[in-house]
Amino acid sequence: MPTIPVSEAKPEYDVAIVGSGAGGGQMAYTLTLAGLKCVMLEAGRSYDPVTETAMFQRGDQAPLGGVRTPDKHFGFFDATVDGGWEVPNEPYTQASDKEEEQFKWWRARMMGGRTNHWGRISLRNGPYDFKPYSRDGLGFDWPISYEDVEPYYTKVEMLIGVYGSNEGMENTPDSPPGVLQPPPKGRVGDLMTQKAGKKVGVPVVPIHRAVLTRPLDAKTIPAKLHPNNKKAQKIVADSMIARAPCFWATPCGRGCSIKANYQSTTVHLPPALATGNLDIIPNAHAREVILDDQGKAKGVLFIDKTTGKEERVSAKAVVLAASSGETVRILLNSKSNQFPDGVANRSGLVGKYIMDTVGSDLRGQIPAMENLPPHNDDGAGGSHFYSPWWLYGEQKAGKLDFARGYHIEIGGTRRMPGGGSPVPGNFLKGLYGTKLKEEARRYYGSFIGLACRGEMIPNEHSFAELDPDVKDKWGIPVMRWHWKWSDQELNMATHAQRTFTEIIEAMGGTVQGGPNREGKETILKGGETIHEVGGALMGSDAEKSVCNGWNQTHDVKNLFLCDASPFPSNADKNPTLTIMALAWRCADHLIEEAAKGNL
Repeated sequence: MPTIPVSEAKPEYDVAIVGSGAGGGQMAYTLTLAGLKCVMLEAGRSYDPVTETAMFQRGDQAPLGGVRTPDKHFGFFDATVDGGWEVPNEPYTQASDKEEEQFKWWRARMMGGRTNHWGRISLRNGPYDFKPYSRDGLGFDWPISYEDVEPYYTKVEMLIGVYGSNEGMENTPDSPPGVLQPPPKGRVGDLMTQKAGKKVGVPVVPIHRAVLTRPLDAKTIPAKLHPNNKKAQKIVADSMIARAPCFWATPCGRGCSIKANYQSTTVHLPPALATGNLDIIPNAHAREVILDDQGKAKGVLFIDKTTGKEERVSAKAVVLAASSGETVRILLNSKSNQFPDGVANRSGLVGKYIMDTVGSDLRGQIPAMENLPPHNDDGAGGSHFYSPWWLYGEQKAGKLDFARGYHIEIGGTRRMPGGGSPVPGNFLKGLYGTKLKEEARRYYGSFIGLACRGEMIPNEHSFAELDPDVKDKWGIPVMRWHWKWSDQELNMATHAQRTFTEIIEAMGGTVQGGPNREGKETILKGGETIHEVGGALMGSDAEKSVCNGWNQTHDVKNLFLCDASPFPSNADKNPTLTIMALAWRCADHLIEEAAKGNL
């Protein structure tokens, strides 16, 4: 990925963007194609999945069999080349010694950020998700509606390529005809879960994921995305032609050298760079937003990790898209006479109401899936089917003891095994020789995993602040996390466990780990789902929010937050598609306001 050293930066840019992932990549794409000069600061190193992705190696070719290590939490092949739960020289702290009150913060220090290894599940928030307070009196409403964001969901889906189907389900929005790519067929585990779901009243349908199942239509899509901009159309068409559809072989988490799946590094940044309007500075650890005497943003101060020196770039507007937690850190560290508690923090709400996705998993062994004939069950490198939340009516009627919903993700295939056994050890205990091989073949592929991914309601006990004592290697105060799940989330996890048990037993299977466990036993730690959102909520009242409905901070009109930090709620739908849709919408607004001289 082409980059520049800070010594080659221009004296001033139109826009400085911090972060190169979903939000930062989308901002760079939209702004540069419109002709704005942008500089992007990435805290990690440059990374190019076309040349660096280990997508063709077998599992047995990886060191240590590809198992997870402290610096590669998801295993050797995971695309996160630098970063994880812990980042060298960049610690964070916990406000509580209680394990259940601690937050695990995932950071990807690399070009493209988390878009390199994410699950690529791309679900639209529904109308209820933008107005949750109006529906049940909890949390906050967004100052915008589904109708405001819908055109941008469509544009993002056409650009990145999303497979799936339109099922017409409540609060699970369909896409316009012809936008979605054809979904892949269900694997054996998907089809069996779908059959069992019908017995217990749980719908199972094709999921939406950002993976190409056929080539993009480079002849018509660019003109729809960029009408009246022939240069942009040509650049985007060339970029689309360079992407190949999935060939159903390797996990998407490795990254994709053929550009079949969405990564900022293969979809957003190449066309942005092709405009000649984008400079990228890697290893740029942002410290603070710089303000002028009138309180407007005029650039970003950062540490050049290659030299350890303090550097800065100047711009007419600043976009923070570094991930929710990281954007909060930058805002709080940006102290001045105008903002003694951090830039854009006159409301005192920067860092407040951090949320994550509720996670709770269960695994089962299914005898009907034993001794299946050998077949390629890899599929599209991730989920094919899922269960959207289906109990809105019961919830509205007060029949459930939690207010929001969850969807179910389905795992379990005969994927190419790695260096270790694909069968849990308790099924092979004491066996050797011919009997071991027979039982391994019998059980291989006979396991199903079901995962709850649910909505957390924001609460005042879950927030982030600067640690008063601890600093990172470069002397910058680090984040200190406060965390608490409420009964709403714990009850949701309990309900999910009961549902999983019903589905597995309807398949004729046996639950692994004990049936009917309580939510407090099974809920993942805060941050473990890697969906942190919030910390700079959007709203119409500047006293009660940090941003307006355009991702623009109330206090600093030329400072925009384009990751998930402005989210006032965290729907059960994975946040990345909404991050991109809001960023594209914000970019259009920024372009219009800049043209009017309002920034």
